[in-house]
Amino acid sequence: MANVVLLGAQWGDEGKGKIVDVLTERAEWVVRYQGGSNAGHTVIIEGRKYVLHLTPSGILRPGKRCVIGNGLVVDPLDLVDEIEMLRGLGVDVDGRLFLSCRAHLVLPHHKALDSGREERASAGERLGTTRRGIGPAYVDKAARIGLRAGAMAGATGAADIREALRRGNEALRLHGLPPVDIGAAADRLIAAAEKLRPLIADTCRLLNEAAARGEPILFEGAQGTMLDLDFGTYPFVSSSNSTAGGAAIGTGVSPRLVDRVIGVIKAYTTRVGEGPFPTELKDATGELLRKTGGEYGATTGRPRRCGWFDVPLARYSAMVNGIEEWALTKLDVLNDLPVIRVAVAYRLGGKLVDSPLADARDYARCEPVYEEIPGWQCSTEGIERPEDLPPRLLAYVRRLEELTSVPVGLLSVGPDRRQTLDLLAAEGDRRF
Repeated sequence: MANVVLLGAQWGDEGKGKIVDVLTERAEWVVRYQGGSNAGHTVIIEGRKYVLHLTPSGILRPGKRCVIGNGLVVDPLDLVDEIEMLRGLGVDVDGRLFLSCRAHLVLPHHKALDSGREERASAGERLGTTRRGIGPAYVDKAARIGLRAGAMAGATGAADIREALRRGNEALRLHGLPPVDIGAAADRLIAAAEKLRPLIADTCRLLNEAAARGEPILFEGAQGTMLDLDFGTYPFVSSSNSTAGGAAIGTGVSPRLVDRVIGVIKAYTTRVGEGPFPTELKDATGELLRKTGGEYGATTGRPRRCGWFDVPLARYSAMVNGIEEWALTKLDVLNDLPVIRVAVAYRLGGKLVDSPLADARDYARCEPVYEEIPGWQCSTEGIERPEDLPPRLLAYVRRLEELTSVPVGLLSVGPDRRQTLDLLAAEGDRRF
């Protein structure tokens, strides 16, 4: 396998965890490069469900090495809990999981600031964050006052932790919020630092040395393209670059070493939180998609907003990421529908629009223009070969390929690892 970036092509929750798990069989290293514990990747293996927030999904494949890159903001308490959860499930992480010494940390005051802002914002100003402190941690990083993992576990780590908490309390006071108990919080963080110390490494060097040896690397994105800080539906976005360019910045591996970009995209569309969503269904069909697809946030449990497949969004995502292949997920959710709608353009003020708009206010006024495609109305349960797929399902897939100008390589027809079909391999066109 070549070095591959795999990312979400919509608003996140596309099923990246499962696809990462499938592709990890061909990789030696799996790397998260942005976001934090606001992401939740769900993987189902032989009926057992694993939900990961910070650890790359590749940790579930024995022998694979995983990296939490410098582009993340990491809650050390959450990471310790996640590692203990994995060990409790029989997953060996020792010597396989590495945390970048350059990764910035999410501290208690970041969460308090995040929650305080959301609670005080008016309905139209709420961003719908997960309140995990991600945005405020990135603010401190940009302001050059953040605490990094390497410093936390260094010789002056305890003092550095207390100083970061002291500055955090100053910020809380400025916002009229109650302060953090520095003593209690510092004790918890110092204990976490001791547990994480063996994992902390110069992962930039590790990954570049691995690339020089020809060991395949899979870069695992979190959130999705439309939540990218620069290219998403700003301001209703996350605080990091979830597009393909973020893989280089978030790991220290040159973009010249990336061989392929795969976009994970649902057969319909969902988003969590506030912001424009042209194809959203606020009717019985939307509720059917939610219930059938189990569309509830892996991190927060919030119900996801559901809608039809959005072609302009998909084409835009392919453009800004350089996507060469789709991993199309959740086809099985559409099994019972007699007719499936696909948005092929938007209408705004009497004019047709063929791409998401940069101004979220204008984008919110776009109305989708739909094409109707016959459904296949049969189960995909047990299908493990492309030749056994229902003809109308394949026709839907081929139409999405035509409309987006990107081939579908991987096709998910169920939640389990084995319910993933490789169409390019079946056609003799798999190049990695």
